[in-house]
Amino acid sequence: MTKTRIALLVLTVGVLNGSQVAYASDPAHADQAIVPPAEAMSRLKEGNGRYTSGKVQHPHESSEERAYIATNSYENAGMLFLGMTAAEAAKRRAELTKSQHPFAIIVSCSDSRVPPEIVFDQGLGDLFVIRVAGNVIDDQSLGSIEYAVDHLAVRLIVVLGHQRCGAVKAAKETIAAKGKAPAHIQSLVMAIQPAVEATVNGDLEATVKANVKDVVQALRSSTPILKPKVDSGELKVLGAYYSLDTGSVTFLD
Repeated sequence: MTKTRIALLVLTVGVLNGSQVAYASDPAHADQAIVPPAEAMSRLKEGNGRYTSGKVQHPHESSEERAYIATNSYENAGMLFLGMTAAEAAKRRAELTKSQHPFAIIVSCSDSRVPPEIVFDQGLGDLFVIRVAGNVIDDQSLGSIEYAVDHLAVRLIVVLGHQRCGAVKAAKETIAAKGKAPAHIQSLVMAIQPAVEATVNGDLEATVKANVKDVVQALRSSTPILKPKVDSGELKVLGAYYSLDTGSVTFLD
């Protein structure tokens, strides 16, 4: 029996039993259960809660490695890590050599202080991440997002801006001075410019959030793949803001 037929059989049984489980339509991932947007959002919020409270679990990673760090690091002394065992981590890596089933797409700034897997306390295979300075998008990043939605059946996209974003700050200063950024950095300034112009009288954080909302809207209206799924409620696109001071993520919608 093919994977596609098995997936259809499981889906039929689920419907007969009143289950709400759905599976990816792509034959290459027909056995993949789709994580609904609300559940994906809950996982991200719970993970960020663990991160900010110092109770990270490091899912899909080796607990032995984390225990070594905890034992041998002065800063982390006494901390308890709840990750996988080394054998479980090896099994997870082996599973991921065959396919990937991320539950959320994160469009994040390249800033080294905002790694999504750490901020949301997730591990290998959990998040599909696109990182560009200023968390802006171009054709290549949009194509990556479309792939994750269309082929990997990811149903939540989060555009993650952050406090004191250097790319947004540079764009504000460059535009205010009526100047031009050097080399390819100017492309980032141009991408962020609409948010800068919309928040002329606002501070840096207002522009950061406006830029996030611009990218969210661009993704929600992107055709032919994203917009139909957004309009039907199948796909959710949300903005979020990361505080460097507290480590907490606030969802803007």
